[in-house]
Parts: sequence; C-alpha cells; structure tokens
Amino acid sequence: PKFKKDKDVETVLGVDLGINTDAVCSVVHKDGTVTGQRFINHPVEKDRMHGLLNTIKKAQQNGNYKTPRLWRLANNYNEAIAVKTAVEIVKFAMESKADVIAFEHLNMKKKKRSNKQKLSLWRKRDIQHRVEALASRNGIRVSYVCAVNTSRLAYDGSGKVIRGKDAGFNTYELCKFTTGKIYNCDLSASKNIGARFFIRVLLKSLSAKEELLVLAKVPELNRRTSCCLATLINAYAVLRTFKAKSEAPAEDDAA
Repeated sequence: PKFKKDKDVETVLGVDLGINTDAVCSVVHKDGTVTGQRFINHPVEKDRMHGLLNTIKKAQQNGNYKTPRLWRLANNYNEAIAVKTAVEIVKFAMESKADVIAFEHLNMKKKKRSNKQKLSLWRKRDIQHRVEALASRNGIRVSYVCAVNTSRLAYDGSGKVIRGKDAGFNTYELCKFTTGKIYNCDLSASKNIGARFFIRVLLKSLSAKEELLVLAKVPELNRRTSCCLATLINAYAVLRTFKAKSEAPAEDDAA
C-alpha cells in the first residue's frame, strides 16, 4: 500500500506506551484538534506476570538462580500483552482513519536495570515493532518523535506538571498542572506526541519569512523538547492570521 507523504497527513494517532497503562492513544489533527482517545490495558496478564516475577525473586533469594520454566512463563505473558496491545493500537488507528501512528523514541540510559524494568522496556519495543508490521499492511505509517518532556509538559502549554507524591497522589498515573488541573499523565503525553509529529512537518514546510514570524511569536518552537499540543495550536493560529493578512491586499487590488 502507498503511504501518505508528510505534507498530506491530516490525522495522527499519538501513542504513549506506559508502565501503569499499556498504551494511551490520542487522535490529533493537523490544526491541533483532538477528536478521540483510548486507554489500552491488560491487567490480568500483567498481574500474573508480576506474580511470576515475585516467585522468581523469592527463588533467587533462596539460592535457586536457575528458573528457566518461570522465566519462560513470564516472557510468554509479556509477549501476550505486546501482541494484544499492538492489535488494539492499529485497530483504533484504522477506526480513527489515522494516516500515521506516532511513538516516542525509547532509549533508557539507567545504569541499574531491574528485571522488571528490562521486561517493561522489551515489551514497549516489541509493541512498536509489531505495530509497524501490522500498520504497514493497512497503509498506515509509523513515525517516531523526540521523547524528552512529552510526559513532563502539560499539553495545554501551562508548563511542567507535578506527579506522584509531590502532587499528593499515590500513583504516577495522575499529574497536576500549574493551573491546578488534575489530569492523566499518559493522556497528556499522547497528545504531545501526536502534536510533535505535525510540528516537525510544519517547520519543514515554512518559507523563510513564515519561519521567522512563527518562531518569534511561538518561541517554544525553537526547542523541540519544549513543544506540546498548545505549541501546534498557537503556531497554526499565527500562520492563519499571517496568510489572511497577506491575501487581503491582493483581493482589494482586484476589486
């Protein structure tokens, strides 16, 4: 199947792969409108897998370091989660008529990695590879954006969010914006991921004059790591005003 070129893409599915929720998806349009969202989670498989990991941990504490059968079961559950999540992401992308599925680049650089963290990272990469294969069969492209600050910045442009105990929550799923608004952190991140794809496309398509104007009016565009959904909406508003002004005199002359 033929894939749409960047400039022709109208709808993107921004996907944030999390540890608490397997995947959170947001349907983002070219002008920054969000028309759909979905939480994908498989608590039963995850619960069983974490139970197995605890059994492995106890066995290792008792001196039994070789537990191939338990590891095989844990890996099987992990793979089942990846397969189901990938299928649901592509299914939602097709329902939303998305042209592109946008993920964030995953490169964890933590020195001390627990096995639980390794499994979680492997699952995220596995989901991405499976989505690529499934999506290409259905004419949907997969793209990757910079992962820095996607979860840390509020999608509405109000700045950095506070998470976990700092915000008074028992979970990292929720966050508090500087405006006091309480929101799902992964959902905010998925909107930012979708927006960053369009911001990259937008900056490539601008003329030198338009670029100077937009960068002056929306300074966050100068740094990709500080871009969020609000940045895309503001950039579009600036461009629309600029184009309306530049077309107005030409119409007056014609009259």
